[in-house]
Amino acid sequence: MPGSLKGTYLVVEDVEAARAELIAKGADVSEPFHFTGIGGQPLPGVDPERRTYFTYATFSDPDGNTWLLQEITTRFPGRGFSGLDVATLTGLLRETELRHGGYEASAPKHHWSDWYAAYIVAREQGRTPEEAVKDAGLHMESLGRHMESVPR
Repeated sequence: MPGSLKGTYLVVEDVEAARAELIAKGADVSEPFHFTGIGGQPLPGVDPERRTYFTYATFSDPDGNTWLLQEITTRFPGRGFSGLDVATLTGLLRETELRHGGYEASAPKHHWSDWYAAYIVAREQGRTPEEAVKDAGLHMESLGRHMESVPR
């Protein structure tokens, strides 16, 4: 439905270059802006330190959908599988195995793959190892009684 998409991210390596290209094609793109931190107020201009993930611009397409350009020059560790290779995946699986050991020592009966999946997805989304452990634990809690009959 036209205009139904709001705030869809469009990731770019250089927000100023992307903005110039969109303007050249007739789009009305906002001036770049940045945030001092998560939850902070927007400030005009690109991030003064050019930190990845901190600079944005917005525009609407002809259908009325709104877009948020986000400048990402370097992905945080664990973000995205586009560059994932065997060595990286092996490292992530070993990290997951070590973190799961702490959970498994006191956890009710469960299948390791449920915890691994939740942990790996959290890490892929940029969560820290500690946050990923918490997310995986919450996921396991959400499975609740369904796990009581699953063999380890």
